Amino acid sequence: IMNVIDRYREGEPVELCEGELLTPAGLAGDAARGVLVEHAMEVTVNTVPTMRVVCTPDHLVDLVVGRLYTEGIVGGLDDIEDIYVCDQGTRASVLLSCHHADFSRQGVETVPSCCTGNRVYNRYFTSDERPAKVKPIPWEAAWVFAAARAFAEDSPLHKATTGTHSCYLVLGGTVTICREDLGRHNAFDKVVGAALREGIDLRDALIFSSGRLPVDMVMKAIHAGVPILATKAVPTDETIRLAREFDLTLICQARPDSAVVYNDPLGEKR
Repeated sequence: IMNVIDRYREGEPVELCEGELLTPAGLAGDAARGVLVEHAMEVTVNTVPTMRVVCTPDHLVDLVVGRLYTEGIVGGLDDIEDIYVCDQGTRASVLLSCHHADFSRQGVETVPSCCTGNRVYNRYFTSDERPAKVKPIPWEAAWVFAAARAFAEDSPLHKATTGTHSCYLVLGGTVTICREDLGRHNAFDKVVGAALREGIDLRDALIFSSGRLPVDMVMKAIHAGVPILATKAVPTDETIRLAREFDLTLICQARPDSAVVYNDPLGEKR
């Protein structure tokens, strides 16, 4: 059983900042707007500094759990013995039962997401093992449009700031979990982490993202075993190829009244 010691009292993710309203006619007085709070957290795995995450200062345990899972570092909560988050939320320490650091791998520093400041310091805990294909499930168009409507109606942080990415987990047509973040990768990982902690089987889920779907986003879904990935945005050619290779149902440009299905492994069978 994963032990969580979370000493962090979540900070307010929105700060009201003063500015001046500019119009074509010139400055038109004071303006106050809600802006996202940018938060940085260093993550150690088995005492080894492993990554730096720049995010909104909420749902940090969900983010860490989801990131470890979608990057293929762990295969589930049973692989995680302890997670500790300090009282400022700037340090998260993870103890894994399943991995020892492989120091033969070269240390790297990359930016694996749209979140400026995110860093992966090494690949000591990752594997080059090819992920398994996703197991497709029957689905209904109503599931996609339920998520698209939820997005169109707006989520709390985006409504306050117009600056977040949103991610929704849908089970049987019901939006079950919503998470937001300044980066689409973080929002996805927060949803996955929350689902794992709530005992939700991701193999039954549709995940809807507000952001475009490059290769790394699709690989997160494949690693997590999510059978259906949807977005209000667009894929890339390589994204579509990967979805077809790994039997991932891929639905993009989803609006409340239309969407484009780029891959449906079950096709007429569903």
